[in-house]
Amino acid sequence: MRTFRIALLPLLALSLLLSACGTAPTAGMFAALPQQAATPELISANTTPPAVNRTISVSGTGKVTLTPNIAYISIGVHTEHKDAKNAVDTNNTQSNALISALKKSSVDAKDIRTTNFSIYPRQNYNENGELTGITYVVDNTVYVTVRNLDNIGALLNATVEAGANNVGGIQFDVSDRNAAYQEALKAAMADARAQADVLAGAAGVTVGEVQQINASVGYNPPPIYGGARMDMALAAESVPVSPGQMEVAVTVSVVYGIH
Repeated sequence: MRTFRIALLPLLALSLLLSACGTAPTAGMFAALPQQAATPELISANTTPPAVNRTISVSGTGKVTLTPNIAYISIGVHTEHKDAKNAVDTNNTQSNALISALKKSSVDAKDIRTTNFSIYPRQNYNENGELTGITYVVDNTVYVTVRNLDNIGALLNATVEAGANNVGGIQFDVSDRNAAYQEALKAAMADARAQADVLAGAAGVTVGEVQQINASVGYNPPPIYGGARMDMALAAESVPVSPGQMEVAVTVSVVYGIH
């Protein structure tokens, strides 16, 4: 009996060891196993095409005709003399008389602004190209705002009598164009909408909301009169002047939605 027990114990221990080795996988075995691929998620796609932003673009014009109520005039005195002091003194005398005449013609002092005073020597030559002397030329110019157009002819007459002999031009204008501009804007927008309605009706669509607006403004003033040196003899009678009319024009570019 004793001999049998000693032989059985080593066999039992070996059996348990082999059993343990067979059921316990090594780290290398885990590394060799392929990893399971992730299940792909379902991707939902919207097959409906995006809505198209349909628009219509038009240009409208609005015009307002105005009668000028203000005028701007450049009036000056031009003198020449071989002596510089004499040329300046003569010019000063005539220029002071010019300003006095303007004030007597109901022109406010704030509406009289000096824009130029110059003196320069002019060389004189004979037919052979030889220098014969020097003449000193003096100019004094004022920029005048005239607010009473009914008196503008008499005003010009008075300035010429006072010694003015250089008129740079007469430009008529409107003192406030803001109201006319707003009226022209409304007319331009109405014109643009009318065009959009006609185009939309012809295309079988309906005009929707405004998407974009661009506006530009301009005006056509009356022509500038004058711009020449005058002789004192022109003071014989009142100068005829016609202010005419001017136009404020507005152009708008409008983009409407259509449906």
